[in-house]
Amino acid sequence: MIEPESHQLLRSEIAERIRADRALLEGLRNEIRPLRQAIRRIQPRTTTSISLVGTDGGNNSLQFDPFLVQLIRVVDSSNNEYCLQAITPSTSVGTLSRAQFDAEDRPCTPLGSLMRDIKVRTLPELSHMIRSTEDDRPKSTSWVQVYRELVEWATLYAILKKDFGTDTLIIFDGLLRSKVFAKGNFKTFLGLISDAIEDQYRKNRRRIYLVGVAKHSKVLARYRLAMSLEQVLTSSYPCYVEIPRDLEEKAYVWSEYARGDDRELGSGEINKFVGGKMFFVKFGSGTRDPIWPIDIFLPQCQQAQAILGYLLADAIDGFPVPLYPRCLQKAHENAALVDFDFDVLQDEIFAGVREVLGRDAPVLDAFRLQDADVSRLRYG
Repeated sequence: MIEPESHQLLRSEIAERIRADRALLEGLRNEIRPLRQAIRRIQPRTTTSISLVGTDGGNNSLQFDPFLVQLIRVVDSSNNEYCLQAITPSTSVGTLSRAQFDAEDRPCTPLGSLMRDIKVRTLPELSHMIRSTEDDRPKSTSWVQVYRELVEWATLYAILKKDFGTDTLIIFDGLLRSKVFAKGNFKTFLGLISDAIEDQYRKNRRRIYLVGVAKHSKVLARYRLAMSLEQVLTSSYPCYVEIPRDLEEKAYVWSEYARGDDRELGSGEINKFVGGKMFFVKFGSGTRDPIWPIDIFLPQCQQAQAILGYLLADAIDGFPVPLYPRCLQKAHENAALVDFDFDVLQDEIFAGVREVLGRDAPVLDAFRLQDADVSRLRYG
């Protein structure tokens, strides 16, 4: 416990540090102040909205040492399932690459279709973050999260190639940016997305809009206080403001994560990571309603007023998170594996272990009845 004298010392030191750094806050206010003139009101519009979400790795891992089975599952807000797969951190990279294609070398999964169209045959070719050792095992356990993200991007691409009955807004879970693709693969992917959207209008006269919605952003975290002080997005109506690229670059450690095709650079370096233009959006009519960072697909950023109008219609009914897109929340509910479903899948782990053990299987049954954390008894 900190003594009262130490509290007094810390209080004075903190106050001194804040006074010394006051210029930082003034700088942020100066940077954000011009946005007050760029705020636009959102006019509500209606259209069909759908969202896709992948299972959260932290909440959907089936654990039983020495095994750690990760579930890769992607569903949409209508509870359509596009992928359901079980892998472990030691899964063979080569085997998983081949699993995306059938015996006749045709894609049999959304990820396989994406790999074919990007013209790669293996996961290491698709992503520099998936690497294997000499025995074809992954070099790092973090590759599972990378693989999950690749499957989500591939599912988005698969959805865009479906037939749509009406104009539709597709809401991606997270910003339209990624650093998991190798070399220029993400730029190629963005071109495929753009082509798929154009094909929908050319063949079916359907307009498909794409946005990425995030709950958090380093850009918003950096400027949130300055925005409140400068009364940016504190209007008594739904509104939005476009965020200049230079403000984004100041918030990210790696400036290329804020560098889109709309950003001219003298070096000639191509955009490898960014597929969206960031907007800060407030869907509520309260002056202190939540603000969300939203990426609009770069080729569609000139249609921000219409796209955010469609998104407003979905967000005003947001539940349980208020003023957050309802269809995205429904997709999260559909993707989560909880309660009975999770218990059944956990039992499958024990069934698999029992089969491996053979005659030693009865030991497993006794093991399951043991209390794995005896220390909890001290709270009884």
